[in-house]
Amino acid sequence: MHTNKLASSKILVTGAAGFIGSNLCEAILEQGGKVVALDNFATGHRKNILELNKNSNFTFIEGDIRNIEDCHKACEGVDYVLHQAALGSVPRSINDPITTNGVNINGFLNMLVAARDAKVKRFIYAASSSTYGDSKSMPKEEDVIGKPLSPYAITKYVNELYAENFKKTYNLDTIGLRYFNVFGRKQDPNGAYAAVIPKFVMQFMKHESPVINGDGSFSRDFTYIDNVIQMNFRAMLSNHPQATNNVYNTAYGERTNLLELTTLLKEYLKEFDSEIANVEVHFGPERKGDVPHSLASIDKARTFLGYDPKFDIKSGLKKAVSWYWENLK
Repeated sequence: MHTNKLASSKILVTGAAGFIGSNLCEAILEQGGKVVALDNFATGHRKNILELNKNSNFTFIEGDIRNIEDCHKACEGVDYVLHQAALGSVPRSINDPITTNGVNINGFLNMLVAARDAKVKRFIYAASSSTYGDSKSMPKEEDVIGKPLSPYAITKYVNELYAENFKKTYNLDTIGLRYFNVFGRKQDPNGAYAAVIPKFVMQFMKHESPVINGDGSFSRDFTYIDNVIQMNFRAMLSNHPQATNNVYNTAYGERTNLLELTTLLKEYLKEFDSEIANVEVHFGPERKGDVPHSLASIDKARTFLGYDPKFDIKSGLKKAVSWYWENLK
């Protein structure tokens, strides 16, 4: 990878205090790049960027993507935008579709306009596997999508439409990364909309029974954070003629059901606390808007971006579990 190109680049990361955003900031700084970071702390945490603030290559702007002035200020003089800011979570979008729409669509459009005006080289954004909706095809290939099953999924699909239109209309190069169930260090285990892995880890550590929605057969392509960092870097730097103005699955390309997931979590956690082996798993009703199965084809990303994910579910979970144990126990 041409990481030396990163060292001479100035990169805007929106949602920089969030789970994926803060990991991206850290990785860019490690490569010697300059980071402009934007966040309003709606779902991100100051502790995620505490260490980064000490780095002279890191500039933080507290602002909101729903405010066009904040977007213009953040895009000034940057080479690339890694747009991670969004309100995630299908249940959150069902409970409050208006706020989800405001952030994920109006905010996204503001960022596209600001990036266009600042003449950035590439606008890379977090798209979502939820865009596949009710499509039955497996594995998921980028060109075959169904009808979205939640307000969140609608917003992420609209992002893709806007990005495509901004290339045609204003010649802004974009790349959408359809994230599949990303997990790893710094992912928040607390709150009503916590992702399944950190939430279950915390419950096991407290000897509480996690509740699986449904019978445990629903499966996901769980994707470790370091694969996602690699994907963002490849998206910025790939010089394949067809790399840009495309969307790519960002995943590992294997699926794990929720029963298998809890078994693995118990196995890795019991090395720190043998009692965890005895914690039972409970089952609850299925959640509205949930896609039953999710598995990505990553052929397109391999071909055009040179994507080569290094962490499968097991190696990623081991790293994630030990991070949670050290940082949250």
